[in-house]
Amino acid sequence: MNSNAFLLSTEERHQYEQDGFLVRRSVFTLDEVETLRAAAEDACDKAVSMCSDGKTYILDGKRFVDVGYTTIQFEHAAGSNIARVIEPVHELNSELDKLIDDIRIVGPMQSILGMQALALWTAKLNLKRPREGSGFDWHQDSPYWVHDSDHVDLLPNVMVSFDQATENNGCFRVIRGSHTAGCLPGTDDGSQLGGFFTDPKYCLQEEQVAMKVPPGSLIFFNPHTIHGSLPNKSDMPRRAIILTYQPAGFPQLKSGEVRNVSS
Repeated sequence: MNSNAFLLSTEERHQYEQDGFLVRRSVFTLDEVETLRAAAEDACDKAVSMCSDGKTYILDGKRFVDVGYTTIQFEHAAGSNIARVIEPVHELNSELDKLIDDIRIVGPMQSILGMQALALWTAKLNLKRPREGSGFDWHQDSPYWVHDSDHVDLLPNVMVSFDQATENNGCFRVIRGSHTAGCLPGTDDGSQLGGFFTDPKYCLQEEQVAMKVPPGSLIFFNPHTIHGSLPNKSDMPRRAIILTYQPAGFPQLKSGEVRNVSS
């Protein structure tokens, strides 16, 4: 099937440019989602098993482990062995790697970037476990990436939701229209990571949008869009992968290798 069939409509393109995000619901079937859930768990098991060979460090009381160019972040509770973020993740499971080339994702990304040939920038797995998954404070992606890319404006994201996302299980949230200001100042609270979290004065309550979506949904969002989430207070997991694209030929964030998209 041609990726042109999945390009954004004029209305969708306008919404993305105006709001800084766009949702396409239930793009993947439940059978496909079940395969992706299994892939996520497989990748998580592999990542955690690698940690004994990695370099552990603590930032603001939070544990990180680097194994080669893969970083595993653990839940914030002291001594927790529950992984919450794995980046990059696509090399740990072939189903997750195949997702990068899926025309249902690539087509809209071609619309957003206005070009046919794309490459991967990074692939990050978020694992928000029942009752234990911590939240993510308000932040933009662009301040993390601006020192590693000369084209940070051309790094759009898509979140693929593997589970039903609700307010109770800490669904993804965005600040509508926040992308128009570019890279915003971080907090100045004296912490090690505070500078990467957006100054609260830009996180307008009235523009916050909770992404309550069914499994298999896609959330496209601009690299400057402020986003975050609350903790998972439910008995349901909320797992998702975030894929970030860029023009073809450029290297990935962490590995430095080029992973062009097949389309």
